[in-house]
Amino acid sequence: MKKDLPQNIVEDISVAVVLESETPENKNWGVYIINLKSQDLHNVLITSKGYGTKNGTEVKTSVLRHMIPVITAHTYTKIEVIDEQVFGLNNEYWISYYIDKNIYDKKFIFLPESIVESNFIKVPLINKAGVMVGQ
Repeated sequence: MKKDLPQNIVEDISVAVVLESETPENKNWGVYIINLKSQDLHNVLITSKGYGTKNGTEVKTSVLRHMIPVITAHTYTKIEVIDEQVFGLNNEYWISYYIDKNIYDKKFIFLPESIVESNFIKVPLINKAGVMVGQ
């Protein structure tokens, strides 16, 4: 079935883990989808999950599902809050969306220990420090 779909290339879409606020006691993180396209995204479906090995034990988080009706061109939308405890896992965001009548989908994966200060950039449109995957 998936082989029958056209290979629509996902470009100008990114996912970012952003440091939203910080106190001496804790840091608050959010995950955002960023639409750098000049077109709106419609019926955006996102699944998120974490998986990997922690202290020699296989770990899997719950799969969360999100639906966003529209993400307008050159904007961003918050997907979810993320806890620092899962930064040692693979954090996967599988995103599907429509432009016109064409469907696009792609997995965005933050590898274990990739969400660290040495990888921070100023995330486009959000203008906060974070780690971004995608274009």
